[in-house]
Amino acid sequence: MKKSVIYTGTGDKGMTSLVGGQRVSKAHQRIESYGTIDELNSFIGLLITTLDESEDQDFLLFIQHKLFTIGSYLATDQEATDLRVESRILPETIVRIENEIDRIDGALPKMRNFVLPGGCRSASLAHVCRTVCRRAERQIYRLMETIEVEEPVLVFINRLSDYLFVLARKECVRNNGNEIIWDYTCI
Repeated sequence: MKKSVIYTGTGDKGMTSLVGGQRVSKAHQRIESYGTIDELNSFIGLLITTLDESEDQDFLLFIQHKLFTIGSYLATDQEATDLRVESRILPETIVRIENEIDRIDGALPKMRNFVLPGGCRSASLAHVCRTVCRRAERQIYRLMETIEVEEPVLVFINRLSDYLFVLARKECVRNNGNEIIWDYTCI
């Protein structure tokens, strides 16, 4: 098998290709959207390295594959190129995230106050992932001002940020039991 070329020079002037070959500016909202999904996927890869429980590691690996799916979806201009079935988020994927949220949240103490990011390394990284996920969601909504985005993509991203929040809480409790509670009197 021939080794692939890492650098091609085709992006040197600020343009890049979408799935199907259409050239767009690297500043295009579509690129911002799937670039932020890629950033989130990278942070999740880092988060996995801090987790001890294989069940959480395995679930996040599943999430990484689905984020790659969403990146492919966002990188495909469906007016120029047919969307591959592998680039769709299915309802059962969303149900799987919701079930995982319920499983983790069911084992956590009831939340009575706002929780600040931090408490331990893995919880902090989960919060970083959550905030990048929210940014990705905002980027996708900006993209929706010019193109249609299927609802399951948006629901998946929204549920993912909820999952990352409960995972952060779980990790904080598991590591030291002390979540950082917002002190509204702090001046």
